Amino acid sequence: MFERTRLKLTAWYLLIIMLISISFSVAIYGVLAQELNRVERMQRLRQERLYSIEQRVQPRLVIDQEVLKESKNRLSVALVLINLAILVAAGVAGYFLAERTLRPIKDMVDEQSRFITDVSHELRTPLTSLKSEIEVNLRDKNLKIDDATKLLQSNLEEVNNLQYLSDNLIKLTQYQKKTRTNFEKVNLKEISENAQKKIVNLARRKDILIRNQIKSIVINGDKQSLLELFVIFLDNAIKYSSKGKTVVLTSKKTDHSVVINFKDTGLGIDENDIPRLFDRFFRVDGSRTKSEVRGYGLGLSIAKQIIEKHDGSIKVESELGKGTIFSVYFPSKESF
Repeated sequence: MFERTRLKLTAWYLLIIMLISISFSVAIYGVLAQELNRVERMQRLRQERLYSIEQRVQPRLVIDQEVLKESKNRLSVALVLINLAILVAAGVAGYFLAERTLRPIKDMVDEQSRFITDVSHELRTPLTSLKSEIEVNLRDKNLKIDDATKLLQSNLEEVNNLQYLSDNLIKLTQYQKKTRTNFEKVNLKEISENAQKKIVNLARRKDILIRNQIKSIVINGDKQSLLELFVIFLDNAIKYSSKGKTVVLTSKKTDHSVVINFKDTGLGIDENDIPRLFDRFFRVDGSRTKSEVRGYGLGLSIAKQIIEKHDGSIKVESELGKGTIFSVYFPSKESF
């Protein structure tokens, strides 16, 4: 489809360019032909005057019309060759220009297609589970109340998973808009403390210590999305850390930026996975599988959108078996 559209757009580019080129060629030929005729008339009149003055008789002038005709023919051939060259050059240039014109559209369509495919894939698992459980229990004519209760509890869990997925997809879509309507002065220390309260139960279940060393630094930002950002990184660090480990939050301010570090001593990330770490639904292999850690691989994608919304950037350093450091860079308050 993309190649067909590219060829159509190239044809339109070529048609427009050739119409302009041929129009100019016709105009140029008309002007030059008229100029040649004018020069021929002027020369004839000049010679007539010259012979009239010197001989007092009407001269027999032989005007070489063949030269004039040949000049016009050569002009026509030159213009045709020029238009053929323009046709070839415009065709090649138009083909590549069409590719550059359509590339953003193609990328957007491909992204939407991947999004639909990814969402369909993620929805299939809980929906299949729901369908299978319901079908099995419907066939059981001796279904007991306790079994029905367990079925409903299981179904409710799957529904909650679907709701969690849909909520995260909505968040991701909202943050991709990158609107800055709710920006205000935000204290990062307060944000980090509020985020820590939200995940304290998860940390306790895994006996993980959170050392919050964030300083009282103020930046301009969206308080709610920054809280979401801290929760995502803390939740991620806890989930991928073994029991009894430590998660450390630190901050640093320079003249132009504020750096927030989220450091864990967990499983680490393979260097080949880091470039795709913020892709939607991406899950690393090996010890970071869904069977061990619940989730849909949307958290870091949302985090990246929040960071970009604040004109920030992120850096990842990781070593397998030793842990990971996520460094988030924000412009300082004066830079906004």
